[in-house]
Amino acid sequence: MPPDADAIADCVLSTFDRLPEKRKPRPRNDGSREWVPLAGIVLSKAVGNILHDWHAEVLAIRAFNRFLLDQYLLISTAPYPDSDFLQQRIARERSEHELQPFTIKDDVQIHMYCSEAPCGDASMELVMDAQEDATPWTSAPPTIPMSSQGTGPSEQGVGALRGRSNFSLLGAVRCKPSRPDAPPTLTCERAFSRSGRLTGLANSLTDSWKGGYRFQSFEVKPTSREFVWSRRSLAQGERAVASNLSAVWTPSWQETLIGGVLQGRKQLDARGASKICRSGMCKIAMQIVGTVGIPLLIEALGKGTYREMKEAKALEDRRKVKHDIRENGLNGWVRNTGDDGFSLDDTSQA
Repeated sequence: MPPDADAIADCVLSTFDRLPEKRKPRPRNDGSREWVPLAGIVLSKAVGNILHDWHAEVLAIRAFNRFLLDQYLLISTAPYPDSDFLQQRIARERSEHELQPFTIKDDVQIHMYCSEAPCGDASMELVMDAQEDATPWTSAPPTIPMSSQGTGPSEQGVGALRGRSNFSLLGAVRCKPSRPDAPPTLTCERAFSRSGRLTGLANSLTDSWKGGYRFQSFEVKPTSREFVWSRRSLAQGERAVASNLSAVWTPSWQETLIGGVLQGRKQLDARGASKICRSGMCKIAMQIVGTVGIPLLIEALGKGTYREMKEAKALEDRRKVKHDIRENGLNGWVRNTGDDGFSLDDTSQA
């Protein structure tokens, strides 16, 4: 039986409470109080729970992926210890389209806690509730056109909505709330896409997916627990100020990030790279591939640049799934391009 929502929240909140003070929002003397969103992923088994928590939903997912990579490297390196959560797949369990050398064990359940509704569709009702006048806007919604993002002809059409504009329009891909002149980035909610857009994908489409890919719906449950640094924990008269700290926690390591780099490091300093940035993830992936010895994966990670790696044959099935979702489930998806040309040789030496 899976743990209830409050038990999952308690696991996340109690672990955050144990973090050192330098990884938490700071007290202020100007009548305001910092707040942050808290997100955590909990793996549950009969033997207990293991947790990862962070200050943002996408950071939580990226750090969870890093935890999996750390575990893969651990169990594939002498003395080859067992993991409660992961295992290697034997040769007969792999095929041409399912090369994955590892798998999460069948009895492991994955849960996620979020202290705030992710920006995007998931928080539009809260935005409406906060309006003095929640009457739907009649003006045309400002969008980010797909054509301006360098996408192909097949992806022309409806763009992503700007931030919280036209809050009554649901079922749309949105950019993060920001200044009108800020570069567009998609909301955190687009990473979850629980219903509506993805559940409408035709079976004939998803049945064509190879590589073990599928969409599995999940249940969202409320919790009675409240995060002490949430916007709802303000005392009367206090003003909410967003904290610029991001804390990353796993059982093996912790980080504090400011502006996407390690606290105390400058933006372009290689020593400021987080373990969950793309170069850090590629570095450990190369270590793992070197131990499992699957030719297609070795070829993919042996490419010159990150972009070439993503275009490798080993990731062909993944590219098809992403294309199908963008075209049929997430119309208006704005692709990020132009920042994936960095050298994997630099990554291997990091």
